[in-house]
Amino acid sequence: MERRQRFIVIGLITMLFNSLYQYSWNALEPLFRVGFDVSLVEVEVAFTLFTIFSTGFQTVGGHFADRDGPRKVGVISAILAAAGFLGTSFSNSIYQFYAWWSLGSIGEGILYGIASNLAVKWYPDRRGFATGLVSLGFGVGASAINPLIEGFTSFREPTLIIGIAEIFAIPLLMWFAEYPKKQNLGKTPADLLKTWGWWALYLSFVMAAVPLTVMSSSLAYLAKDFSPQYLALLISVFPFMSGVSRPIIGHLSDKIGRVRSVAMTDLMMFFGSLFLFYGVLPISAVIIGFFGGSTITLYFSLVGDLFGSKYSTSNNAILYTGKAVAGVLGGVVFSYLFLVSHIDSFIYVTSLAF
Repeated sequence: MERRQRFIVIGLITMLFNSLYQYSWNALEPLFRVGFDVSLVEVEVAFTLFTIFSTGFQTVGGHFADRDGPRKVGVISAILAAAGFLGTSFSNSIYQFYAWWSLGSIGEGILYGIASNLAVKWYPDRRGFATGLVSLGFGVGASAINPLIEGFTSFREPTLIIGIAEIFAIPLLMWFAEYPKKQNLGKTPADLLKTWGWWALYLSFVMAAVPLTVMSSSLAYLAKDFSPQYLALLISVFPFMSGVSRPIIGHLSDKIGRVRSVAMTDLMMFFGSLFLFYGVLPISAVIIGFFGGSTITLYFSLVGDLFGSKYSTSNNAILYTGKAVAGVLGGVVFSYLFLVSHIDSFIYVTSLAF
């Protein structure tokens, strides 16, 4: 195995576990609602907390990973991510759940940045494909686990099993993670924030992420009138499409250019939102899952292309804060609008994706 290929494997396996915080949410959310005896909006607060903490602390972890290497901060983050599931398993109130889920989200966010940037930094020649291959795990992991979660009647058992598996596997993998000693020059985060092109890219990322966040947080509720078997299939197909698209569209972006690929993906997110507006949920979920999943691959690679890879963990972490903005817009705000008026909530999503 080529030396740098091992870092793709480390990143991929890390992403398999990371995906469970976001893409297993649709399988776990009904169990949380019943287990804590709370409303949809109260449970969705946890998903919004996940987006805020995972994105906010990714900037902190990215700084230390770029400066000192990914090993130490990666091991600590892996322990936090596992603790999020373990603590959730033993939570006796919604507030304890908020605390543990937020703690785990910190670890998940930092691990996401490290895993992605193992590809960004080690593969400048095939950045789109390599980043897509690593982030493949972010969808495929949940698609494999969700049918198993569906077999449980309580959230305590699956979160305990996931936490135990993660506490043994990911800290060990992070111990072997490293960045190239020689890296291309790049803009520092301070320089980045002074660039108008950066803010245009940031806004584009936020708007593209909203439909994906809506599906990630509320698909189980949107499909509540479907049969249990159809719902189980849908919440497994959605993350699978999100994962499998990443190396495919990443490879395409290496061939036709990153900007063209971003424009194509954003347009398809709009069409996916239109299908949601017209009530064709399965097609909407497939389109948004497939093209929405690839947004991280494309935007992270584009940041490396435009602003260099030396500070890419930090710079991509700043970009990733857009997911927190999208989390608020597509999580709590959408669920509130949906409870008030289904049509207005779908118009809201479509207008943001436009």
